[in-house]
Order: sequence, then C-alpha cells, then structure tokens
Amino acid sequence: MRKVFWAAGFASLALMAHAAGLEKEVTSNGTSAVTLYLHPFLDATELATLRLVATNKEALALFVPSAKGYAALAAAPKEGFIKDGKPVASAIAISDLPDATTAQTAALKACNSARTTEDDCVILLEVGPKP
Repeated sequence: MRKVFWAAGFASLALMAHAAGLEKEVTSNGTSAVTLYLHPFLDATELATLRLVATNKEALALFVPSAKGYAALAAAPKEGFIKDGKPVASAIAISDLPDATTAQTAALKACNSARTTEDDCVILLEVGPKP
C-alpha cells in the first residue's frame, strides 16, 4: 500500500513539473476555469479546436458533459489530438472528479491504456471551478 501511495505522489509531482514548463492559456467558460497547455506537437487545427473547447460552453460540454468537479483531457504526443477530422481514440477526457490531480491521473491512465505509440500521454486541458 505504501508503494502505491509513493508512486501516486511521484506521478503527481511529475505532472506538475511537466505542466509548469509549458506555455498555457487560462480562460473562463461559464462557471469553469479552463487551462490549455500549448504542447509543441499540437498543430494549428488541434490548437484551434482546443481553444474552441476552452472558450465555448457547448464545445466544452462535448468533452466534459458536466460542469461539476474537475476534468482533464489527455493525448499521446505522437498520436496527436485530431486525425481525419475527429479526436484520436487515445485522446481521453475524464470529468466529475473531486480535484485536479485525480482528474489528471485518471485521464493519463485511460489515455496510456488506449495509445498505440510508445510515448506517454500528456494533459492538454484541465477544467475546474472558477476560483
């Protein structure tokens, strides 16, 4: 049990360290605050789509159906976020969780299970209540 706790703690620290080095855009969308991480692998179409999700209530609802709690969207860098006009299978959004770390961890776990490339998934969007 102790090993699981420490592993989860180190994973959380790694998430924060990775996200801290990236440029990000923070927007307000209804009752939610949305953080978009500007990963270098995102192309212009992917960034435009993510910006729409971050700023448009109806678009956000497609990925995060409930505005309750916290949510995160993850994708594998080598797979990207959008291919052939739709999100790739490994781009996973998880919502309605009690805190940001739990949402990030759940989205990364689901994405890593679905990815077909060797690269670990990263968080693209985080959603939480407005401060």
